[in-house]
Amino acid sequence: MLSLAGVALGAIGSFFGQHLVLRASARQLEVEQSAAHRAELKDVILKFLGVASRVQKAALARSSDDGGQDGDGGQDGRLDELVEELWLAQAEIDLAARTEPMRGATYRYAFRLAETARGDDARRGHAARGAGRVHGRCL
Repeated sequence: MLSLAGVALGAIGSFFGQHLVLRASARQLEVEQSAAHRAELKDVILKFLGVASRVQKAALARSSDDGGQDGDGGQDGRLDELVEELWLAQAEIDLAARTEPMRGATYRYAFRLAETARGDDARRGHAARGAGRVHGRCL
């Protein structure tokens, strides 16, 4: 009888030990995944801010070169490329961010920056291509 109690106690101890190891492993995996997500989010935010900075500089250069008038088509074409790159960077944030406030804030910033950089054409031009919608709602 004593040996049976020892076997039962050993089995319970083994089960409890495995349970603790499993919980620690799951917690470690969760910490690693969270760190990886933060690093990914940091990278896409830095990319977004870098592109936004280039859009701002290009828009300022265009407005200082021709007083805000549409002049050099090459410079306007470069600005259009940068605005498209901005939208791609914002889409990366949209995919990486887990929270709606982060996605919404970057979308609104990109939209307003594109609108300012392109002038009045941004609201009509980008919205016409479907980017003026967030989750089915028009801005």
